[in-house]
Amino acid sequence: MELKEAFEQAVTESKALPRKPDNEQLLELYALYKQATEGNVNEQTPKPQLFDFIGKAKYDAWSAKKGLSSDDAMSAYIALVAQLQQILS
Repeated sequence: MELKEAFEQAVTESKALPRKPDNEQLLELYALYKQATEGNVNEQTPKPQLFDFIGKAKYDAWSAKKGLSSDDAMSAYIALVAQLQQILS
């Protein structure tokens, strides 16, 4: 299976996990997804407002992936979904 297909399948599977991942795991999924699909956070990416704590956490998690290639982010996302399927079942 091609990497992009495996990634898209993992995205679908992430929405059908037996239990909801914790906030840290959700942030990691979010950051890897954004890095895989959009690349690095850049100047056009609006920074969250001062009291938007969730938005800031998401922005910071994505920003921490800066420099990670799209393929590497997809592979890490696939691996994380597989890990979550095991630990959350």
